[in-house]
Amino acid sequence: MSTPSVASLTVIENLTRGTVIADRAEVARSLLARGRGLMGRTNLPAGYGLILVPESSIHMFFMRIPIDVLFVDRQHRVIGVREALPPWHPFAGVAPWRGHYVVELPVGAIRASGTEVGDKLRVTPGI
Repeated sequence: MSTPSVASLTVIENLTRGTVIADRAEVARSLLARGRGLMGRTNLPAGYGLILVPESSIHMFFMRIPIDVLFVDRQHRVIGVREALPPWHPFAGVAPWRGHYVVELPVGAIRASGTEVGDKLRVTPGI
């Protein structure tokens, strides 16, 4: 994936906790972009996030690093949290009728933002 331009940056906020989860996020909408996700990355900078939309599950095949993952519904409520999901973990997700998008983050981002199941998020610009 290429580095996003300044104009294309997306911010993910946790409205429940009053924290910023990611201030330099990208959005992956196409089947190819969602399937590729973060494969091949050897690190993620602090403040980075990748939003996979529409999506309710992920795989960690061919990943080189662990990541934090949020599963979010159509009302932008966190419905699943996975911290430090290891590379090569087969699948993680929520029921397809519940999940709308997935946020992949550097390890520690969930803890740093205090994000928990039930929290309300805001994505700017909207997805």
